[in-house]
Amino acid sequence: MAQAFVLIKAENNAEDEVLEALGDIQDVKEAYSIYGIYDLLARIEKETREGLRELVIKIRSIENVRSTITMICLGS
Repeated sequence: MAQAFVLIKAENNAEDEVLEALGDIQDVKEAYSIYGIYDLLARIEKETREGLRELVIKIRSIENVRSTITMICLGS
């Protein structure tokens, strides 16, 4: 199982909407609002790293997502 953490920057005042959209995506295992440079943190899982790539593309296409940084986990 491939796992990654995605830091997400949302448009101003759209954090709750993006968080709700993340909750509708099956392979987003956890998602949190956070304080700092980024607004949200999501933990994602897929069978392969290619699957992770496709999932990150899906996350980036959510309305009001400005940018992301993805950190792929090397082990469990």
